[in-house]
Amino acid sequence: VQLVESGGGSVQAGGSLRFSCAASGVTYTSYCMGWFRQAPGKEREVVAAIDRDGTTNYADSVKGRVTISQDNAKNTLFLQVDSLKPEDTAMYYCAAARRKTYADYWRFTRGRAEDVHWGQGTQVTVS
Repeated sequence: VQLVESGGGSVQAGGSLRFSCAASGVTYTSYCMGWFRQAPGKEREVVAAIDRDGTTNYADSVKGRVTISQDNAKNTLFLQVDSLKPEDTAMYYCAAARRKTYADYWRFTRGRAEDVHWGQGTQVTVS
């Protein structure tokens, strides 16, 4: 599994960013995917996740400002973030985990999945 993110950068508060994650070795029917972030001095936290049937989940801190989507034909995961705030400053990671049951997805949305594959991360700075 290989995950390659793009789309980070430095933006002013109120701006928008769109992230992409090119995935290889992942089939959407067997994996759930998502975006996590880690700010300096803080633990990594889930931002948004998407299950194989298109079910989505979002962290309370980003609800209404974030949309996760995927293009299964192109094995690409997206994250649209609007109304960016300084507290959104973090390294953002694309993640994928094998999913056999809904419980696997549930654990993934709470950052408790095992054998998670990670991208290299893309930095976001909001000022």
